[in-house]
Amino acid sequence: MRPVELDAGAPPIPSSQPTVRLCVVMVNWNGWRDTIECLESLLRSTVRPRIIVVDNGSENGSVERIIAWASGAEPYEPPAGALRRLTNPPIEKPVTIDVVDVATAASQPPGGADVTIIKSPENLGFAAGNNIGLRHALQDARTSYFWCLNNDTVVEPGAVSALIARMDATHKVGMCGTQVRYYHRPGHWQCLNGSRFRLLTGMSRGIGRDVPVTRQFNPRTVAEETDFVLGASLCASRAFLETVGLMEESYFLYFEEMDWAVRNRGRFATAFAHGAIIYHKEGGSLGSSSRKGRRTPMAEYYLMRSRIKFYRRHFPLLWPLQYPLSVALILRRLWRRQPEKAATMVRAMLGLRRV
Repeated sequence: MRPVELDAGAPPIPSSQPTVRLCVVMVNWNGWRDTIECLESLLRSTVRPRIIVVDNGSENGSVERIIAWASGAEPYEPPAGALRRLTNPPIEKPVTIDVVDVATAASQPPGGADVTIIKSPENLGFAAGNNIGLRHALQDARTSYFWCLNNDTVVEPGAVSALIARMDATHKVGMCGTQVRYYHRPGHWQCLNGSRFRLLTGMSRGIGRDVPVTRQFNPRTVAEETDFVLGASLCASRAFLETVGLMEESYFLYFEEMDWAVRNRGRFATAFAHGAIIYHKEGGSLGSSSRKGRRTPMAEYYLMRSRIKFYRRHFPLLWPLQYPLSVALILRRLWRRQPEKAATMVRAMLGLRRV
């Protein structure tokens, strides 16, 4: 099915308040350009969601740049390429914004602004950043679904309505993913819904990864095969959050969604909103690419540290196996002549702080 092209002329923001049934929570860390592009796409959704942006201690004036965009003082320039249609022409300005601190967000529900920005004074990591937004959103009892969405994404106009429809249709729904296509290769999937997980090795692979989007798939089969939903586009129900709990913050980065999946075992269903399509730049802010050799030392450090922590928490009998696996991964980085990555992975394996 081909996406519908938007009519010429700046699309107005709907005059009615956004639906409070679904709230988008995204974390920004020095990524205001990506965040603005994502907001431009979300604000033209056929069903406009409530939007919360948690600024995770940015050091490059991200909040001020987003406010300038929202007021119209800093014009938005749609990017070139196939996905330009999702943010061009720009949304009419101004976009109303509430800016609150973490303490205020923890003590009161969201207001009626188009976008709420919560300013964290420091970078607390992916899980803690999302949790700040989730706690704020949960205070409005009318909100049923909470979509954790990476800021380095853009969405098709019908993604929100497709997510709500799938969540509504799934009995005892807990988590739900979407189609995730590569931003720079929109003709291929990064994954369908999420990944399969290999318990012995701690490795995972996205369902449908690198497969052309023209390939047929069975949505029910995809949902059944999903061991965990990709954290870049993960919608959770209120019942799930209130029963299973929020993301585990001790990981800082990686394995949060797998931890959620393990804690959820036998409780809530995992769904797949196959009609919801997003495009992901994959590792835009952290260099966390799944492609061979492209992860940054920072990404390598947290990936190894979180995998070891995950096994120690949930599978202690398999935890010792992670050390010889870690050594093998370090030796592979040395063989690839990547000594900086190998060094930071050694620190992660030994439980030392990243330099």
